Amino acid sequence: MREANDVKSLLRDIRRAMDYAVPEAQRAGADDLVDQYRDDRLALMLLREFYSFLPEAAEDWAREILRIDRRQGIFLLALASGSGRYVYLVSDEGVEFHGDVKDGCLTDELLDFFGYGSADDFVRKATGELPNYEALNQDVELCPVCHAASGEYHELGCVVEICPWCGGQLVHCSCRHDQLGVDSIETEAQLLEFEAILEERGRIPYSPEQRPSFLQHESEEE
Repeated sequence: MREANDVKSLLRDIRRAMDYAVPEAQRAGADDLVDQYRDDRLALMLLREFYSFLPEAAEDWAREILRIDRRQGIFLLALASGSGRYVYLVSDEGVEFHGDVKDGCLTDELLDFFGYGSADDFVRKATGELPNYEALNQDVELCPVCHAASGEYHELGCVVEICPWCGGQLVHCSCRHDQLGVDSIETEAQLLEFEAILEERGRIPYSPEQRPSFLQHESEEE
């Protein structure tokens, strides 16, 4: 059965696991980190994974979440705990544990995906000084829905993507149907055909100006 990934369920699961995982003396600090990311689903998914399956199978607590890299909506994060610094691959699809950073634990495929020439290159970066992972609703350089960075294309179907024909929201305007001459897109072949037409027209990459206005107001208030 697939675990629920809504914020309320994630927070419940994390708090429950922390009751068994976190030493009493470290509970306040561990709670503060959870509260820092209380509205960020990706960070909460990572924290649930950590506390549910402690890497060292002993009491431990998360001190901070650091960003190693990000590409195409996939984050390479380091969780610094009381006993080490561990690598996780995190996206909307889920969380994967990849071991201790100092062990150069990425596969060749992931090293290539994130642009590292070797495992040693990765270790040098991952064990060095890293920025804190910033909650997605606060990072204006990332699409709040598909996590594309400024200048990158959205995932096809992202509600934030701008239509290059009418300037509206691509998933809500009628242009996709007009271009195909259909009333609705119902097959994989139609979707692929539209994607090709869209690429030929010229997709509009993500920029901070595309963020929904209510998220912009939240960032300003914080």
